[in-house]
Amino acid sequence: MKLRHFIIAALLVTAPQKVAAQHSAADTVLKGSTIEVIQSYKPVVKKAPKPEWVPQVPPADTTRPTLSFEVPQQTLYYTYTSGNLRPLALGKDSLKIPFPNYIKAGAGNLSTLYLDAGLGNIKGKNYATGIHLHHMSQTGSIKSQQTASSGLEAEGLYYQKDKLWHASVSAERNQYFFYGYDHNVYNYSTDSVKQTYTGVKAAVDMKSKFILEEREIFYQPTVDISLYDARYNTSETHFGFNAPFNYWFDSSLEAQVTVSASFTHLKTGFGKDNNNLGQLTPGVILHEGKITGHGFLGFAIGKGGKASALPDILADYIIPGSNLTLSGGWQATIRKNTYEQLTSENPYLYNTYAVAQSRRDELFANLAGSYTTHLTYTVRASWWNFTHLPTYVNIPGDYKQFYILYDEVSAFSLRGAVRYTESSKWSAGLAAEFYSFYQGSLAYAWHEPTLKLRGDVSVNPVKGLTVMGYVSVLGGMVAQNHALQAVTLGPNVDLGFNAEYQLVSRLSAFVELDNLLNSKYERWLGYQAYGLNAYGGLRLKF
Repeated sequence: MKLRHFIIAALLVTAPQKVAAQHSAADTVLKGSTIEVIQSYKPVVKKAPKPEWVPQVPPADTTRPTLSFEVPQQTLYYTYTSGNLRPLALGKDSLKIPFPNYIKAGAGNLSTLYLDAGLGNIKGKNYATGIHLHHMSQTGSIKSQQTASSGLEAEGLYYQKDKLWHASVSAERNQYFFYGYDHNVYNYSTDSVKQTYTGVKAAVDMKSKFILEEREIFYQPTVDISLYDARYNTSETHFGFNAPFNYWFDSSLEAQVTVSASFTHLKTGFGKDNNNLGQLTPGVILHEGKITGHGFLGFAIGKGGKASALPDILADYIIPGSNLTLSGGWQATIRKNTYEQLTSENPYLYNTYAVAQSRRDELFANLAGSYTTHLTYTVRASWWNFTHLPTYVNIPGDYKQFYILYDEVSAFSLRGAVRYTESSKWSAGLAAEFYSFYQGSLAYAWHEPTLKLRGDVSVNPVKGLTVMGYVSVLGGMVAQNHALQAVTLGPNVDLGFNAEYQLVSRLSAFVELDNLLNSKYERWLGYQAYGLNAYGGLRLKF
């Protein structure tokens, strides 16, 4: 009994200690709690670097444009691949052109020497320049029938934050020989009939930044100077400027005011003459809607202080539900008839002539459209009035040079053009102009063509090969012969083609054939064409 009582007493003593030990073990577990970590944190998104672009013109392939022709008032519907849009003054364009430079050289019959070269990789962060050099010389079968033309053109761009500066300089030398005389009667030495025209030009213009949303005034002033020199103590100097200012009222209406002036001084062995023209032209331009166009009225003061009003009105109407645009208007211009302008048109001009400025007024209606995405066309009917239209007549005697007679004459003309393009595979075009002169102050508009026709086709038959062909026709020229009788010159028909094949990535071969019919047509009375001309060579890109 005593033992049992002892065991019970021992259990009663030890039981509270075990319970306390169990409670003590349970207290080692942490109770549930919330821990707050406080830190000052500001989220920042790293700005992506803004790409910098510069309006960069790739170096153009400035080969002789044998297939180009002028088509007025084109339709708005075309299929072509446009270049990337490059906003003004956003920095440098990182695009690198694979072969920005080239040299093209060749030779052929008629003692032809041909050179054409261009440099387009002279550029930096804020500037870009391009240089073009060319030369071509030929000798025909007639004594003194030869020409040589050389030139150098360079231009550069300088970019500022809100302005784009552009400068250009050029030099040219064109040599001709007065061979259009009767070689059975006259025997001139080659040097005595040589005429060489040399010219140097320089121009600078500045284009302002334009942001339509801010309705800023946009302006692009231009200043240019030139010196034109020829044999027989002949020289012509020129200084001019042109300053257009534009203001956008909104996205559809724009106002423009242009101030321009041109000062020309001609000096020959027989005297001096000034030929100046100043003009102020305000107007408005409409951009949106079915009817677009512009309306300007120029006020000009020309040679001798003569004042003129020069309207320039054009309206385009998009015919609803069609791909047709109907246009019409009245445009008047003044040409100064400088010595450089006239000899560029007829290089066999006598160096002394009566300087008079010409006015041309055109009232026209034009229809332009497209059929599917491949065919585009345009038709234009015009009425013209010419004041002091320069026409060319052979000087009596040996008839090797020309003098100018100014004609007061009107004319009707009909012009049309059509072009079909099949992607990059091939394209073909045809353009024609017909003129009918009437009520002239002279018996005829001497040496003025009444028919102009131009056609071309371009084909890429295989990879790397481009073949182009052309046909050109001038007709209806009337001249005055030795007996002072009017004679109609035969049509000038020129048919030719050229081809270029890419041999490797940097090298290609070319060939060109002009006047395949070997025609001895005359653009100017007494001056026969060379006949068949074939030359070829290589083009190296680097």
